[in-house]
Amino acid sequence: MCYSAKIWADYRKFSKLFGAILSIDEFTKLFWEKRDTGAPKIPKAIEQAFAEPQDEQEALIKKLIEEAAAAEHARIEERIAEQRGVITRAEEALQKRVTKKSQEEIRIAGNRIVAQEAKREKLDRTEAKPNDDRIWPGDYTLVMVSEGGRKVVKPMRYQCRLPGWTIADEKQKPGTYNARRDKLRTVWRQLYGKNHGVMVATRFYESVARHDAEGRDLEPGERETRVELEFEPRTAQPLYIPVLWYLWSDGEEELLSCAAITDDPEPEVAAVGHDRTIIDLKPEHIEAWLTPDPKNLAAMDAILEDRQHPYYEHRLVA
Repeated sequence: MCYSAKIWADYRKFSKLFGAILSIDEFTKLFWEKRDTGAPKIPKAIEQAFAEPQDEQEALIKKLIEEAAAAEHARIEERIAEQRGVITRAEEALQKRVTKKSQEEIRIAGNRIVAQEAKREKLDRTEAKPNDDRIWPGDYTLVMVSEGGRKVVKPMRYQCRLPGWTIADEKQKPGTYNARRDKLRTVWRQLYGKNHGVMVATRFYESVARHDAEGRDLEPGERETRVELEFEPRTAQPLYIPVLWYLWSDGEEELLSCAAITDDPEPEVAAVGHDRTIIDLKPEHIEAWLTPDPKNLAAMDAILEDRQHPYYEHRLVA
């Protein structure tokens, strides 16, 4: 599986390489939701890409990002004030009688304030940091699709909610940020050959057993521990990751979400203890991948089979 990746977060890269355009409607809806609820988890690099708008569409999105940030600021200040109130009441209770309950309330409230202050600091930050373009399941990513004869870049949640699913179904099966190639005609049959997209990444991350990463067996009495590895193609070329996507709706709410297709691991990935690897499309297959014929799945199978196999260097993430 691919549980995390560093992505192309600036849609202009898609425009420059593929001639893709921005889906103003989807970006607008996303930042409206963030303004009103604060819920969508959007990598900071996606927002930073609109810091210096080049046209009216980008200026509109920048305005929505600023409105969403202001609304989130207000929510953060409200949460901090609430936790400070908890501390005040607990301190007053301690003056009357020392209890573990009041001490614990102060500790928990203090931790919550620190967490909210960190969110506020990230919200205010303008300089880029290394992980600003990194996604995890549940975060939003950029996906290029074909729509009306044009390539279009849309924001999608990296964790697909499948057709017919409820939110409860999704909570029971949280692993749908990846679509196994050997399950495309079963679990993913309603999307495979229909809803195709491409996400571009520069590297990906996996959690593996430490002893596997170190190429050794567990020592007698040693308990298994996990480490995170970063995988980067030796070619330093972008990874063109095929995705399946779906626009879910229950009649009131909508969610645009996706899953990256994975296959058996490349040998160097298997050697350090992981059993899946994302597929890296050949650039010459991207157009055909984005415009599938549902009656010719064999052609899609062939594209996934005739993929790039870069050698993945790995390093331990601190």
